[in-house]
Amino acid sequence: MTRTLRERVVARMPAWLVEKVPREHTESDEAFHRRRRVVAATSLAGAGLLGASLRSTPDSTRFYGLTAATAATWVVGGLASGPLHLGRTRYRDALRRPVVTPVLVGVGAFGVFYGCALVCRHVPFLDRAISRVLRYADRGSTAPVLATTLLNGAAEEVFFRGALYAATGRRHPVLASTAVYALATTATRNPSLVLASGVMGALFGLQRRATGGIQAPLITHLTWSVLMLRFLPPLFRRDGLPVDPTEPSDAP
Repeated sequence: MTRTLRERVVARMPAWLVEKVPREHTESDEAFHRRRRVVAATSLAGAGLLGASLRSTPDSTRFYGLTAATAATWVVGGLASGPLHLGRTRYRDALRRPVVTPVLVGVGAFGVFYGCALVCRHVPFLDRAISRVLRYADRGSTAPVLATTLLNGAAEEVFFRGALYAATGRRHPVLASTAVYALATTATRNPSLVLASGVMGALFGLQRRATGGIQAPLITHLTWSVLMLRFLPPLFRRDGLPVDPTEPSDAP
């Protein structure tokens, strides 16, 4: 029964998300266990820094320093764990690096989240949770905030869809990598971020599974992040003022 339902769901998903391209990423047992040790240590360190960064003051030296340290931790841990792969996608009869489709997927994901945000802004609990995140974008200087967003988005893909995904082995890597991604995000103590990490982590994981590398999820992640950064804060402003998590965005 469960198998039949799963097959039906997979059959309705687009080919670029479920059809795996050929790849050969086999590594020795020694290398695999070493990767797991590096990933475990990096996960703990990165989660701690991530939580600390979102408890700091927006647009402060401490905030930018901690977010940069978080990104550096993900990248260094990811690269130190072992070989990573960019991946390929099938285009007609050839295999190519994925570019256009990941961008379109990022735009589509943003559209879904934007629609959800229109609803969430009228739910006080969710409005406050989202506003606590968006204040870092709304109260910060454009260039540093954009750089921080891009740097951390790319770094997360290097680690979570690169090193961590490879360290999960062959049994349910999408589910396992998504679960750890969401678990790391709980360090922020923000339910909206945890929920978003679960949804987007699953999408990124499926892209990683289909293409065999991090390029597709990385491009989708950056596209989605930039659009969220640009268009979500205005939804949660009150009377044209910067986002304030202590006030509902639709208050009179």
